[in-house]
Amino acid sequence: MKRSVMSWYAMIVLVMWSSWAWADLPDFTGVVSSNAPAVVNITATSKTLANAQDPQALLRQFLGGQMLQQPNQPPVPQISESLGSGFIISKDGYILTNNHVVHGASKIMVKLEDRRELQAKVIGTDERADIALLKIEASNLPVVKLGNPDQLKVGQWVLAIGAPFGFDYSVTQGIVSAKGRSLSNESYVPFIQTDVAINPGNSGGPLINMQGEVVGINSQIYSRSGGFMGLSFAIPIDVAMEVVDQLKTSGKVERGYLGVGIQEVTKDLADVYGLPKAAGALVAKVLPDTPASRAGLKEGDVIVAFNGHEIGLATELPQQVGRAHVGSTQKLTIVRGGKTMVISFVVGDLPAEGDDNAQNNPSAQGSGHHLGLYIRDLTPEEKQNLNVTGGVEVSQIYDGPAASAGVRAGDVILRLNHQNIGNVQDYLNIVRKLPVGKPVEMVINRQGNQAIVAITLGQ
Repeated sequence: MKRSVMSWYAMIVLVMWSSWAWADLPDFTGVVSSNAPAVVNITATSKTLANAQDPQALLRQFLGGQMLQQPNQPPVPQISESLGSGFIISKDGYILTNNHVVHGASKIMVKLEDRRELQAKVIGTDERADIALLKIEASNLPVVKLGNPDQLKVGQWVLAIGAPFGFDYSVTQGIVSAKGRSLSNESYVPFIQTDVAINPGNSGGPLINMQGEVVGINSQIYSRSGGFMGLSFAIPIDVAMEVVDQLKTSGKVERGYLGVGIQEVTKDLADVYGLPKAAGALVAKVLPDTPASRAGLKEGDVIVAFNGHEIGLATELPQQVGRAHVGSTQKLTIVRGGKTMVISFVVGDLPAEGDDNAQNNPSAQGSGHHLGLYIRDLTPEEKQNLNVTGGVEVSQIYDGPAASAGVRAGDVILRLNHQNIGNVQDYLNIVRKLPVGKPVEMVINRQGNQAIVAITLGQ
């Protein structure tokens, strides 16, 4: 009898504890129901040309035991599709998504929650921020409510709605892991880092806070496998809407430009330059005939504030300068020779991608933005172990042409479009000149074995 009473007592305690534990967890149902109608699925169709020399086509011929096409025949048009997500920001049909979701597409179809499928046109794109503004012909559409990313705190709950791997209206949740992240492929966006599960197909979908407000656009993942590994990055919605305003007005985006190469201030450098702490952006190079040179900035200056806003990490400087209006006069607080001073400069217009000197943006030297890769130079020891004289390693990968072709993190790219790659700069120079809609050869070394894949820019 005593054991029976104790068992009932234990069961009551367990039920009470379970009720308390579940009551403390967030309920996302209201957030999902209020936002899901404004989330869309996007299918971007691209026309590509394949011929018998396409390495992937040759591989399919070998595995299939039959010739798909005779050698030396004219290229055969092929249709490829990429999937992504987006969300409606106005009742008359404006939609936000990622640039890499629709880049190079000849046709873009948008599927609404009510299963209508409408063709969209591109109003404008911004490759640097990976943002695209689309428009569908419809009225009285459901729209999302926009929030303020500045009010986000690390540790707060957030969720994503999208179509990972084509599964419509999938919802995942997590927390804000960090704010103001600068990634190697884009130093002008202060990314929101989360542990929300984001996979290929989620790109362009909304990141939503517990108040049901969109605070970001899910854009990238850090992965060694091509899938979710707990590191996801979203473009803050205020940054995206600044881009939207410019795309609606002029169809293009202007960004502020200073014209310096910068690096982080270490503890030792702080001691060298007489700084109270390791913070700010150390000017490593001043480019000629730029706003920086005209303002009198010098190598060795440490920029500690922009318009009164303290610069903690060097990566914060290009983010703030980039959002300043071209032609406006801004103030920099610098430390020179141990003395603090304020200088003014007139904000320039950031040169088009491919025209600016790579030294102006050191953090972009490790990027392969067009193909969806982050890459880095090999060390001498790595070259010796692989028995190669050059090449770059894929350190990260996100949804894009390279991922579609089967490239993985850890692969070493040796040749691209029949050109040998010695280092990161070689790679960037080749990528900038790749043709759109035409497959090109990529030779990779994967765990000591050489392989060839065909990549089409615009997939």
